[in-house]
Amino acid sequence: MLRPMSIWGKLAGAAAGLAVGGPIGALVGGFAGHYVIDRDKGDEEAGENQVAFTIGVIALGAKMAKADGVVTKDEVNAFKEVFKVPEGEMKNVARVFNLAKQDVAGYEAYAEQLASMFKDNRQLLEDVLEGLFHIAKADEVVHPTEEQYLAEVAKRFGFSETEFKYIQARHVASNKRNPYDVLGVTPDISNDELKSRYRKLVAENHPDKLIARGVPEEFISIATEKIAAINEAYDSIAAERGM
Repeated sequence: MLRPMSIWGKLAGAAAGLAVGGPIGALVGGFAGHYVIDRDKGDEEAGENQVAFTIGVIALGAKMAKADGVVTKDEVNAFKEVFKVPEGEMKNVARVFNLAKQDVAGYEAYAEQLASMFKDNRQLLEDVLEGLFHIAKADEVVHPTEEQYLAEVAKRFGFSETEFKYIQARHVASNKRNPYDVLGVTPDISNDELKSRYRKLVAENHPDKLIARGVPEEFISIATEKIAAINEAYDSIAAERGM
Protein backbone atom coordinates (compact mmCIF):
# COMPACT_ATOMS: atom_id res chain seq x y z
CA MET A 1 0.00 0.00 0.00
CA LEU A 2 1.06 3.61 -0.56
CA ARG A 3 1.77 5.35 2.73
CA PRO A 4 0.97 8.11 3.51
CA MET A 5 -2.15 8.13 1.34
CA SER A 6 -2.07 11.90 0.85
CA ILE A 7 -1.02 13.06 -2.60
CA TRP A 8 1.80 15.05 -0.96
CA GLY A 9 3.41 11.84 0.28
CA LYS A 10 3.10 10.35 -3.20
CA LEU A 11 4.61 13.46 -4.76
CA ALA A 12 7.57 13.36 -2.42
CA GLY A 13 8.10 9.67 -3.11
CA ALA A 14 7.81 10.19 -6.85
CA ALA A 15 11.29 11.62 -7.03
CA ALA A 16 12.50 8.34 -5.59
CA GLY A 17 10.84 5.98 -8.02
CA LEU A 18 7.54 6.63 -9.77
CA ALA A 19 8.16 6.64 -13.52
CA VAL A 20 6.89 10.03 -14.67
CA GLY A 21 9.00 11.42 -17.52
CA GLY A 22 8.85 14.47 -19.79
CA PRO A 23 8.47 18.05 -18.56
CA ILE A 24 6.19 16.86 -15.73
CA GLY A 25 8.89 14.39 -14.64
CA ALA A 26 11.43 17.23 -14.60
CA LEU A 27 9.24 19.11 -12.13
CA VAL A 28 8.77 15.97 -10.02
CA GLY A 29 12.55 15.84 -9.80
CA GLY A 30 12.44 19.29 -8.23
CA PHE A 31 10.25 18.01 -5.42
CA ALA A 32 12.16 16.85 -2.34
CA GLY A 33 11.69 13.08 -1.92
CA HIS A 34 11.88 12.28 1.74
CA TYR A 35 9.14 9.68 2.30
CA VAL A 36 9.59 5.95 2.20
CA ILE A 37 6.76 4.46 0.15
CA ASP A 38 5.80 0.79 -0.02
CA ARG A 39 3.93 -0.04 -3.21
CA ASP A 40 1.99 -2.80 -4.80
CA LYS A 41 1.35 -2.61 -8.57
CA GLY A 42 -2.21 -1.30 -8.36
CA ASP A 43 -1.30 1.45 -5.91
CA GLU A 44 1.81 2.32 -7.93
CA GLU A 45 -0.27 2.95 -11.06
CA ALA A 46 -2.82 5.02 -9.12
CA GLY A 47 0.05 6.92 -7.51
CA GLU A 48 1.61 7.72 -10.87
CA ASN A 49 -1.73 9.02 -12.17
CA GLN A 50 -2.19 11.24 -9.15
CA VAL A 51 1.39 12.50 -9.25
CA ALA A 52 1.13 13.36 -12.96
CA PHE A 53 -2.30 14.92 -12.46
CA THR A 54 -1.21 17.08 -9.53
CA ILE A 55 2.14 18.18 -10.96
CA GLY A 56 0.41 18.92 -14.28
CA VAL A 57 -2.18 21.14 -12.61
CA ILE A 58 0.49 22.86 -10.50
CA ALA A 59 2.48 23.56 -13.67
CA LEU A 60 -0.50 24.73 -15.73
CA GLY A 61 -1.86 26.69 -12.76
CA ALA A 62 1.48 28.47 -12.33
CA LYS A 63 1.66 29.31 -16.04
CA MET A 64 -1.96 30.50 -16.04
CA ALA A 65 -1.56 32.59 -12.89
CA LYS A 66 0.93 34.62 -14.93
CA ALA A 67 -1.33 34.75 -18.00
CA ASP A 68 -2.84 38.07 -16.90
CA GLY A 69 0.62 39.40 -16.07
CA VAL A 70 0.57 39.00 -12.28
CA VAL A 71 0.19 36.19 -9.74
CA THR A 72 -2.28 37.50 -7.14
CA LYS A 73 -2.70 36.40 -3.55
CA ASP A 74 -6.27 35.36 -4.48
CA GLU A 75 -4.91 32.98 -7.11
CA VAL A 76 -2.41 31.48 -4.68
CA ASN A 77 -5.19 31.07 -2.09
CA ALA A 78 -7.43 29.44 -4.72
CA PHE A 79 -4.64 27.04 -5.51
CA LYS A 80 -4.35 26.12 -1.82
CA GLU A 81 -8.14 25.71 -1.68
CA VAL A 82 -8.17 23.30 -4.63
CA PHE A 83 -5.40 21.16 -3.22
CA LYS A 84 -5.88 21.48 0.56
CA VAL A 85 -2.13 21.86 0.95
CA PRO A 86 -0.97 21.03 4.52
CA GLU A 87 1.14 23.75 6.13
CA GLY A 88 4.07 21.36 6.41
CA GLU A 89 4.13 20.84 2.62
CA MET A 90 3.70 24.47 1.51
CA LYS A 91 7.44 24.98 0.94
CA ASN A 92 7.64 21.90 -1.28
CA VAL A 93 4.54 22.85 -3.27
CA ALA A 94 5.80 26.43 -3.62
CA ARG A 95 9.07 25.01 -4.99
CA VAL A 96 7.23 23.14 -7.75
CA PHE A 97 4.95 26.13 -8.44
CA ASN A 98 7.94 28.46 -8.78
CA LEU A 99 9.88 25.96 -10.91
CA ALA A 100 6.93 25.73 -13.30
CA LYS A 101 6.53 29.49 -13.37
CA GLN A 102 10.16 29.96 -14.39
CA ASP A 103 10.60 26.82 -16.49
CA VAL A 104 11.61 27.29 -20.12
CA ALA A 105 9.03 24.69 -21.16
CA GLY A 106 5.84 26.43 -22.28
CA TYR A 107 2.42 25.46 -20.97
CA GLU A 108 1.91 23.60 -24.27
CA ALA A 109 4.45 20.95 -23.22
CA TYR A 110 2.62 20.21 -19.95
CA ALA A 111 -0.81 20.21 -21.60
CA GLU A 112 0.35 17.88 -24.35
CA GLN A 113 1.99 15.46 -21.92
CA LEU A 114 -1.18 15.27 -19.81
CA ALA A 115 -3.26 14.80 -22.97
CA SER A 116 -0.99 11.94 -24.03
CA MET A 117 -0.96 10.28 -20.60
CA PHE A 118 -4.74 10.48 -20.15
CA LYS A 119 -5.94 10.18 -23.76
CA ASP A 120 -8.28 7.38 -22.65
CA ASN A 121 -9.55 9.36 -19.67
CA ARG A 122 -11.18 12.51 -21.03
CA GLN A 123 -13.07 13.02 -17.78
CA LEU A 124 -9.77 13.41 -15.94
CA LEU A 125 -8.63 16.03 -18.45
CA GLU A 126 -11.93 17.84 -17.88
CA ASP A 127 -11.19 17.71 -14.13
CA VAL A 128 -7.86 19.46 -14.81
CA LEU A 129 -9.68 22.26 -16.68
CA GLU A 130 -12.18 22.60 -13.83
CA GLY A 131 -9.31 23.14 -11.39
CA LEU A 132 -7.66 25.69 -13.65
CA PHE A 133 -10.95 27.62 -13.99
CA HIS A 134 -11.23 27.66 -10.21
CA ILE A 135 -7.79 29.28 -9.95
CA ALA A 136 -8.52 31.70 -12.82
CA LYS A 137 -11.70 33.07 -11.26
CA ALA A 138 -10.20 33.43 -7.77
CA ASP A 139 -10.05 37.20 -8.16
CA GLU A 140 -13.73 37.08 -9.24
CA VAL A 141 -13.00 37.67 -12.91
CA VAL A 142 -11.61 35.43 -15.64
CA HIS A 143 -9.45 37.82 -17.66
CA PRO A 144 -9.48 37.55 -21.47
CA THR A 145 -5.84 36.38 -21.44
CA GLU A 146 -6.73 33.64 -18.93
CA GLU A 147 -9.78 32.66 -21.01
CA GLN A 148 -7.59 32.38 -24.12
CA TYR A 149 -5.04 30.36 -22.16
CA LEU A 150 -7.72 27.94 -20.95
CA ALA A 151 -9.15 27.60 -24.47
CA GLU A 152 -5.67 26.72 -25.78
CA VAL A 153 -5.15 24.12 -23.04
CA ALA A 154 -8.60 22.65 -23.81
CA LYS A 155 -7.70 22.43 -27.50
CA ARG A 156 -4.52 20.52 -26.67
CA PHE A 157 -6.57 18.21 -24.46
CA GLY A 158 -8.70 17.40 -27.52
CA PHE A 159 -11.87 19.30 -26.56
CA SER A 160 -13.87 21.02 -29.27
CA GLU A 161 -14.86 24.70 -29.00
CA THR A 162 -18.40 23.61 -28.11
CA GLU A 163 -17.19 21.27 -25.36
CA PHE A 164 -15.01 24.06 -23.97
CA LYS A 165 -18.01 26.41 -23.99
CA TYR A 166 -19.96 23.91 -21.86
CA ILE A 167 -17.11 23.61 -19.33
CA GLN A 168 -16.68 27.39 -19.26
CA ALA A 169 -20.41 27.94 -18.66
CA ARG A 170 -20.16 26.39 -15.20
CA HIS A 171 -17.67 29.05 -14.15
CA VAL A 172 -19.40 32.28 -15.09
CA ALA A 173 -21.41 34.19 -12.47
CA SER A 174 -24.51 32.27 -11.43
CA ASN A 175 -26.92 34.94 -12.67
CA LYS A 176 -25.25 34.96 -16.11
CA ARG A 177 -25.13 31.23 -16.74
CA ASN A 178 -27.06 29.62 -19.55
CA PRO A 179 -28.43 26.49 -17.81
CA TYR A 180 -28.46 24.52 -21.06
CA ASP A 181 -24.76 25.23 -21.59
CA VAL A 182 -23.98 24.20 -18.02
CA LEU A 183 -25.54 20.79 -18.71
CA GLY A 184 -23.96 20.58 -22.16
CA VAL A 185 -27.29 20.30 -23.99
CA THR A 186 -29.41 22.37 -26.38
CA PRO A 187 -32.88 23.82 -25.66
CA ASP A 188 -34.57 21.32 -28.00
CA ILE A 189 -33.66 18.40 -25.72
CA SER A 190 -36.64 16.34 -24.53
CA ASN A 191 -37.53 16.12 -20.84
CA ASP A 192 -36.55 12.44 -20.69
CA GLU A 193 -33.20 13.10 -22.36
CA LEU A 194 -32.65 16.04 -20.01
CA LYS A 195 -33.25 13.86 -16.94
CA SER A 196 -30.89 11.21 -18.30
CA ARG A 197 -28.16 13.77 -18.99
CA TYR A 198 -28.56 15.27 -15.52
CA ARG A 199 -28.29 11.86 -13.81
CA LYS A 200 -25.19 11.04 -15.89
CA LEU A 201 -23.44 14.30 -14.95
CA VAL A 202 -24.18 13.85 -11.24
CA ALA A 203 -22.95 10.24 -11.33
CA GLU A 204 -19.75 11.16 -13.21
CA ASN A 205 -18.88 13.82 -10.66
CA HIS A 206 -19.50 11.81 -7.51
CA PRO A 207 -16.33 12.00 -5.35
CA ASP A 208 -15.82 8.21 -5.53
CA LYS A 209 -15.82 8.38 -9.33
CA LEU A 210 -13.24 11.17 -9.34
CA ILE A 211 -10.91 9.29 -7.00
CA ALA A 212 -11.30 6.14 -9.15
CA ARG A 213 -10.10 7.99 -12.25
CA GLY A 214 -7.02 9.39 -10.54
CA VAL A 215 -8.08 12.69 -8.99
CA PRO A 216 -6.42 13.20 -5.60
CA GLU A 217 -8.75 13.37 -2.60
CA GLU A 218 -7.47 16.89 -1.96
CA PHE A 219 -9.08 17.98 -5.25
CA ILE A 220 -12.62 16.83 -4.50
CA SER A 221 -13.89 20.27 -3.41
CA ILE A 222 -14.04 21.17 -7.12
CA ALA A 223 -16.58 18.38 -7.70
CA THR A 224 -18.84 19.84 -5.01
CA GLU A 225 -18.84 23.21 -6.77
CA LYS A 226 -19.45 21.56 -10.15
CA ILE A 227 -22.39 19.48 -8.89
CA ALA A 228 -23.92 22.62 -7.31
CA ALA A 229 -23.81 24.35 -10.73
CA ILE A 230 -25.32 21.26 -12.41
CA ASN A 231 -28.13 21.04 -9.83
CA GLU A 232 -28.90 24.75 -10.15
CA ALA A 233 -29.03 24.52 -13.96
CA TYR A 234 -31.29 21.46 -13.91
CA ASP A 235 -33.64 23.00 -11.34
CA SER A 236 -33.86 26.17 -13.44
CA ILE A 237 -34.80 24.27 -16.62
CA ALA A 238 -37.18 21.97 -14.74
CA ALA A 239 -38.99 24.96 -13.23
CA GLU A 240 -39.19 26.67 -16.63
CA ARG A 241 -40.71 23.51 -18.15
CA GLY A 242 -42.99 22.77 -15.23
CA MET A 243 -41.37 19.36 -14.69
